[in-house]
Amino acid sequence: MAETTPRLKELYEKELKAKLMKELGLKNINQVPELKKLVVSCGVGKKREDKKFTETVELTLTKITGQVPTSRLAKKSIATFKIRKGMGAPVGYLVTLRNDKMYEFVDRLINIALPHVRDFHGVSRDAFDKQGNYNLGLKEQTVFPEITFEDASVLHGLEMTFIIKNGSKEGSTKLLELFGMPFEKKGDK
Repeated sequence: MAETTPRLKELYEKELKAKLMKELGLKNINQVPELKKLVVSCGVGKKREDKKFTETVELTLTKITGQVPTSRLAKKSIATFKIRKGMGAPVGYLVTLRNDKMYEFVDRLINIALPHVRDFHGVSRDAFDKQGNYNLGLKEQTVFPEITFEDASVLHGLEMTFIIKNGSKEGSTKLLELFGMPFEKKGDK
């Protein structure tokens, strides 16, 4: 069985790279912003001792990304949250997507999941860091079609970080816009 290249990856390689180079006024093809990896994570917070909740988070991340998440232990002790460094119960889960799985996930996120967000007016333009990476948070996992009614009995949010090579705020914004990311209009807020 021949493997197919994800639609978004093919579009980036064939059309968007040249378009970005021209629009950003870059002289070298290696300066063009490129999506390197996507980190999908979920913290379990106060519910870290709730076995059903942590299993749901782990199952949700596995279903929507196609990879088994890694559990994260606390990096430092915080007395007010009753957390000790390296404590047995995980404080969160994360999945790092690269290459084809990353492009397929971004395509599903932009074209299927985000349009299902209730009262959606676009994603924030202010969520870029100095390196041009973009952070996007969702309040519910139910916007993904892979999540069944049974999986939605326990709701939790997700955080996605788009790691962009050669990114600046302007270049990364342009890259995500060309991918189809629905940013807020200037007057919306």
